[in-house]
Amino acid sequence: MIISHKIRLNPNNKQATYLVKAAGTARFAYNWALAEWQTQYTVWKEDNSQPKPNQMSLRRQLNAIKREQFPWMLEVTKNAPQMAIIQLGAAFKNFFAGRAKYPQFKKKGKSRDSFTLTNDQFSLNASRIRIPNLGLVRMRETLRFSGKILSATISRTADQWFASITVDTDQNHLPPAENQGMVGVDLGVSALATLSTGEKVVGAKPHKALLSRLQRLSRSLSRKVKGSANRHKAKQKLAKLHARIANIRQNSLHQLTTDLTRRFHTVGIEDLNVSGMVKNRHLSRAISDMGFFEFRRQLEYKADMRGAVVVVANRFFASSKTCSAAGCGHKVDKLPLSVREWTCPICAVVHDRDINAANNLQEYASATLSNHAVSSTVSACGGDGAGLGRKPKTKPAPMKQEFNRKLDLG
Repeated sequence: MIISHKIRLNPNNKQATYLVKAAGTARFAYNWALAEWQTQYTVWKEDNSQPKPNQMSLRRQLNAIKREQFPWMLEVTKNAPQMAIIQLGAAFKNFFAGRAKYPQFKKKGKSRDSFTLTNDQFSLNASRIRIPNLGLVRMRETLRFSGKILSATISRTADQWFASITVDTDQNHLPPAENQGMVGVDLGVSALATLSTGEKVVGAKPHKALLSRLQRLSRSLSRKVKGSANRHKAKQKLAKLHARIANIRQNSLHQLTTDLTRRFHTVGIEDLNVSGMVKNRHLSRAISDMGFFEFRRQLEYKADMRGAVVVVANRFFASSKTCSAAGCGHKVDKLPLSVREWTCPICAVVHDRDINAANNLQEYASATLSNHAVSSTVSACGGDGAGLGRKPKTKPAPMKQEFNRKLDLG
């Protein structure tokens, strides 16, 4: 299992200056490699006899010219520019595979300051990390996980520096989930999560709570002269407030997802189209303030660590419009968002919209696991040709199929 531990650093002024230089070097190398990639790719398209650009060739080209053209690169660790170009290669790989957009140039002050170190370029000594050309930098805590250290990414958020250390470990630091049955979780705006048990968890809504202060600092920043020291101070204040908002939201999501995966062995949720939901100009701010995507990400990896199961229903599953009463299952044609309670015209049961959706998600998860267990049993014990649409040339041996803990049926 590969996990990472993000630890805050306590650098002094000299060390902080070095970290800024290393991050700037990584950003420059990324932008240089992207420009070279575009130029060389255009040449290759016109003449296929020319070499096609790749991250390995660009790294060699930079190493050949940096002592003469960019001697300031030698002041920081060699990993800063080299790993930036490797990350550019990964970005292009994701782009050509259709998993990401075309890589963009990084702009100072707009993109996150960061650089990456391989495991042979740094070492840990209790609550200190040794960085090349810099020495020991204090960390706020020690590394929690034991195992093979793979890499470390040094990054800055507002005025704080962090080290995200990636470890390959067999250690499972979370205990198994308690057997409190299944639960359906319906996400919303008024309440972040509504459980099929009837519990409602109100989100922290930090952006809404701190919006007036955010607007005041934004106005203050816009009035400052560009390039002035006062503008830099105002920018730092605004960045610190944004970081505070993100930390409050992250903390509330961690508490909720930890509680769910600790109590329930199976959790049913919806595959929400968050990118489409935020296009609603009336709800986009409230939806973004909840952090639906981050909720699902945390829920899935914590459930995997605890041996729990997350069942993801199709985004077109009518969880709110279907009656959850036993033996009914009637689906109404329309149910506007303004309707928070509705009465089933068939069985006359009055439903709370969110609790009804959570109950349906729990039932969906239960039915999905039952169907999967039946199909797995047939595949494991079916003998000759079980589950195949045609007769095979040889008899397939009965085999046990491992159950995938994360079922995405969307």
